[in-house]
Formats: sequence, structure tokens, C-alpha cells
Amino acid sequence: MAEYAHPELLAEPDWLAAHFDDPNIRVIDCAVLEAYRRAHIPGAVHLPVHYYIKEDGPPGADHGTFVMPPKQFEELMGRLGVTNDTLVVPYDDNNHLVAARMWWVLKYYGHTNVKVLNGGWHRWLTEGRPATFHATRPPKASFTAHPNPALVAAADYLKAKHADPACQVFDARTDAEWDGTNDRGNRRIGRVPGARHLEWLRFVETADTRRFLPADQLEKLLAEAGFTRGKETITYCQGGIRAAHAAFTMEMLGWENIRVYDGSMRDWANRDDTPLTLD
Repeated sequence: MAEYAHPELLAEPDWLAAHFDDPNIRVIDCAVLEAYRRAHIPGAVHLPVHYYIKEDGPPGADHGTFVMPPKQFEELMGRLGVTNDTLVVPYDDNNHLVAARMWWVLKYYGHTNVKVLNGGWHRWLTEGRPATFHATRPPKASFTAHPNPALVAAADYLKAKHADPACQVFDARTDAEWDGTNDRGNRRIGRVPGARHLEWLRFVETADTRRFLPADQLEKLLAEAGFTRGKETITYCQGGIRAAHAAFTMEMLGWENIRVYDGSMRDWANRDDTPLTLD
């Protein structure tokens, strides 16, 4: 069985259990607060944001369109007890969705010392590992953000690249979003012309352990969807969260030159200067 090119991007439960007492590790529970209060991994801190580490939206908006700004992210990391030297282990209860987003935002801000817990809360619980309802409140830390623009594709960048044969566009949404039957409240429906489709959930096993699929199965899924290793890849979804999950999966496999369109369809489908198609 082929191995992941970057297995260090994952933390297995046995490894985490053996490192509970390491003061340089910060485990972050990315579930909603109610779930964290019911039970979580001992020592885990709760991610106190509800909008997937996005900017604050205008009044009445469900969340912002783009990644949380640097100063706000520095304050968030400080509250979580994360320094620039901390090994961060995020997990969630939704197929690594927010944990992978946490990985991507940390990477965007220059922090690559991150391991996503493989299987997340589902696997931890299924394997009968310890849990607690006691909250962890770490001492305040200092974190400095170093943005890396090479990890992001803005709308103008995608407009210039989507027809370039050296670039491939990855639509990680559901089938219904892809074919336009679910508009997600956007003003327009469709997909980026030339995009290829592979729903993000297909990267994760359906068993209760919810691990990422083996490398050879992931590579097969990508190949069957028409993706080619060696090309620049731009991922998108509705709000940049599933797109970050796709970017994480590809990086774990050793694919390079991956950008996330963080505005995704929340931005693209609500503008008047961006092409959409259902062909």
C-alpha cells in the first residue's frame, strides 16, 4: 500500500496519547462550543470562533468571505496558547473539515508545525479513548503572523488562470451545488468554467473511524476526476472551508503549487464580473 508523501501532516491517536504531557503541543477542538462542553479530548482547548476562521461579516451576515485578518488571528492564537514554536494538533467532529481549515490558515500565516488528528473526534470516541468535559484554559501566548500570498487565489487571479492549460481548478462542493440545483443563497448558480469536480467528503472513509483514505485510493479519486499532478491547482467551494480540506489532502499526497480561492462561490457567484457555467 502506498504511503502518504507527507504523513507528518497527520497525528494518529496513539501518538497523541503518548504526547499528552508535552508542553509544546496544543490540541485544538474545532467543534461548536456545545459539543466541546459535552466532551472533548483531555487538554484540548476550544476554538472560540464560529465562522471557520473567517473575517467578521457585516451585520446580518452569517460569516465573512475571506480569511481572518492577521491581527485578529494573532489575538486568537494568543488566546489558545499558541506561539510560533507550538506544535498544533487540530481535530473536529466533521470529517476533518474545520481541522484542515485550521491547518491551512496556520500555514497561510507562516506556521507549518501542525498535525491534523486522523479520524478526529469520531475515531477517538470509537476507539474508547479518554474524554472529559473540563475545559482547558491555557496561559496567554504571543503569536506573530507571516502571511504567504502564494497560498491564496483571489478572484482576479482565478479569472486569469481558469482557462490556462497549465492550471487546474478544483470544485470541492456537493453534486447539487455543482449542477446548480442548490444555489446556497448565491445570486447566480454554476461553476467556474473548466473546473473539475470531486466532493471533499470522498477523501474520508465512511466507517466510524473517519480516517483519510489510503494514499493509493486518494490518488485514484483525483486521477478519475481528471486532475494531473504537476499542474498548479486552485481549489474552491462555497466559502473556502472544503477548499482548504481539498488542499490539505493534496498536500498530504505530495501535490505542490496549490492555492485556495478563499472567497469561493460566496464571492465569485455574487459578483457581476466573473464567468459561471452549467455546461
